[in-house]
Amino acid sequence: MPNIILPLKPSQTPAEYIDMVTGMFLNVSDPIRAEQQMAYMRGQFEYCGLGATIWYPMAKKIFIEHGMFSGKKLKIFVEGCYDQSYREVLYVGIEMMQRMLPYQDASWIKVLEKCITTHSWWDSVDWLAKLVGIFFKKYPELQHEYAWKWIESDNMWLQRVAIIHQLFYREDTDEKLLFDMIRRRSDSKEFFIRKACGWALRQYSKTNPKRVIWFVKNHPLSPLSAKEALRLINKI
Repeated sequence: MPNIILPLKPSQTPAEYIDMVTGMFLNVSDPIRAEQQMAYMRGQFEYCGLGATIWYPMAKKIFIEHGMFSGKKLKIFVEGCYDQSYREVLYVGIEMMQRMLPYQDASWIKVLEKCITTHSWWDSVDWLAKLVGIFFKKYPELQHEYAWKWIESDNMWLQRVAIIHQLFYREDTDEKLLFDMIRRRSDSKEFFIRKACGWALRQYSKTNPKRVIWFVKNHPLSPLSAKEALRLINKI
């Protein structure tokens, strides 16, 4: 088996790395934009005021120059990014996790699960759902176990990930699992769950529109879910 060559390892501790990132972001912060971002997110999070066109190139350069963590140190780094004040630094934690995900073992699902339920909102959770989908491709034995665990949980965001983690699977979509997840939460009153049901079906309609039409016709869905599910089909 060939040796896996990991990216450059940082010389700093995870805490020092986070302080470095935070300092760099604050040096180019935009207070006016930060206020707008906080208002858009209903005042739930504090921002430096950096859009993706600013923070992402900065993070990419930082990763190249200072390296990325793996294993236990990556876990500490990600948790530290979640514990600090600024949302953009949390995004850096998720971005490093995404880049290093192929090198993590099956136990990393616990880190993903914790991130989904920490400081949760659609911006982080939908990104994490994509990472969960990637992770299940590597460890398919975890998919059904965790999808069912999450859909039966009391946490709306875990439920949402259970529904949408297959968004980019296309022909590899586990249709039965997708339909089962939606059936289980089709009566939810939560906007983000109803939207997730429709979104997942709409995405699957790109691959199998007939099955989506059948599902919508034969299963009770909220008007929002049904409308979202058939949006692309109705344009044909």
